[in-house]
Amino acid sequence: MLQKLFTTILMSALILLMSCSTRVMDFTLISSKNVELSKFPTYERGFERVEGKDTKQIIIIIPTGNPDGKEAIDRAIESTPGAVALVDGVLTYKWFYIPYIYGEATYVIEGTPLIDPSISGAAEINQLNEYSVCLLDKEGSVLNTIQYDKNEYVKIRDEIFASPKDMYNKLKK
Repeated sequence: MLQKLFTTILMSALILLMSCSTRVMDFTLISSKNVELSKFPTYERGFERVEGKDTKQIIIIIPTGNPDGKEAIDRAIESTPGAVALVDGVLTYKWFYIPYIYGEATYVIEGTPLIDPSISGAAEINQLNEYSVCLLDKEGSVLNTIQYDKNEYVKIRDEIFASPKDMYNKLKK
């Protein structure tokens, strides 16, 4: 009797915890947008990886639709201003289902955006590098952004921590 109860509980737990994740593909370059290949040398690689998802639910036993990999790609590309494609990424299909209750099916794409600097709004973002100092007003709005190379940045950073008010006034000029 105890063995049947244990088996029933184990099978119930396994059924309730059904899920799966499948790596659909790795890619070097992917886009769902029109990409001008003649401008390819001017495109710049983004600094951070982005992610896009398209999820559809399964309510009781009725699916609300099928997730679409293209929609996930669109969302990832559109998350970065000026992006036209993704490079060096992965497309994954994930799902879980609790029978007769709820489930989800999702396409997840992750990659580094490829940015066209000529597209409006992209130029300002791409000019920021990892060694930038932003001056803010009291409300938190950006007054000015200054670019530095690594050595200058480290020197400025150390000066800022030594005497923040003096350095702020010096950079503000």
